[in-house]
Amino acid sequence: MSFQPYVPPEQLMKDRSDYARKGISRGKSVVALECDQGVLFLAENPSATLHKISEIYDRISFAGVGKYSEFEDLRIAGVRLADTRGYSYGREDVKAKIIANAYSQALSGIFTQQMKPYEVEILVAEVGESPSETEMYHLLFDGSVNDVQGFVGIGGHAEELTERLGEAYREGWELADAVRAAGAALASVQEGPVESEQMEAAVLDRTKRGRRKFRRLDDAEVASFLEGA
Repeated sequence: MSFQPYVPPEQLMKDRSDYARKGISRGKSVVALECDQGVLFLAENPSATLHKISEIYDRISFAGVGKYSEFEDLRIAGVRLADTRGYSYGREDVKAKIIANAYSQALSGIFTQQMKPYEVEILVAEVGESPSETEMYHLLFDGSVNDVQGFVGIGGHAEELTERLGEAYREGWELADAVRAAGAALASVQEGPVESEQMEAAVLDRTKRGRRKFRRLDDAEVASFLEGA
């Protein structure tokens, strides 16, 4: 008969936290900040097909850092939850807060019950008709959720990115100014400029006609904003 060695719960949680943080630190960071049009997302991502920033529902988007397969599973689950709730009740009943709470419960359960935690940090945002109605939720690998306003950085350099954005952030920024500030913040932690071809950018655009507010920015558009400094 074999016996499992005893590990104190606090040591087990610490080991899982260290493991998850180490995995997340290997990924490229994402920044998000509010601007006059809505919410901008910018990430260093050399892949043209494996997206770190995606649409979940009409006014809601998702960004993930860490292990791609794991945050992609979470994205798909969020899309299914949003579709089910929108079909069962109404499209206006699909809120970022509900999706963020569902993610929090799922990540918390995985962290405490499974041997290996998810190596992810995610961000869920919803653009409102006015800036005061915009919501952003930053979720950690253990299910911790924070309601953030204005700007946030997620990933291995989250604290440094958020500090850099806080020094530069201005309410009511135009989209071009927001792209330049976000690009400068990413470059500051990467110790060098990030080419527009290596960036993934999207915006939840409240000025966009129709119910779907998510749109991607192509390389040429990002380059034109960066060069306009």
